[in-house]
Amino acid sequence: MSTPEAVPYRPRSVPLATRWAARLAVGCAHLLATLPPARIRAVLRQVRRGARPASAAQTAAALNTVLAVSLTAGGRKGCLPRSLATVLLCRMRGQWPTWCVGVRKQPPFAAHAWVEAESEPVGEDCPADYFQRFFAVD
Repeated sequence: MSTPEAVPYRPRSVPLATRWAARLAVGCAHLLATLPPARIRAVLRQVRRGARPASAAQTAAALNTVLAVSLTAGGRKGCLPRSLATVLLCRMRGQWPTWCVGVRKQPPFAAHAWVEAESEPVGEDCPADYFQRFFAVD
């Protein structure tokens, strides 16, 4: 049985140059998502060098852009490519939010990847302490 899901896919709402940058970030995120976690962390640590911290507003704008151009990133199981694409798009703009991987503290158990800015999860409909962080790249 499948569950209907609304995905905020509206690529034409994003300017063309930004749309191409976001699609490049999404493509790279899908490639990165195939790597083992330790390798993803190592790659992201290299990519983040020299970037300034991203604000919550900048991170939210990048996340909304990624959601607008990618169907797979918007789905329930799209947390890894969504979070990776968001940090990569922020990095293209010279910024870096915190990329986090962990699990839900409350049952049912589920792994999750998300981004944080200013010590708060961005784009998550839950309190900051809802997830137990395993590792982060900040």
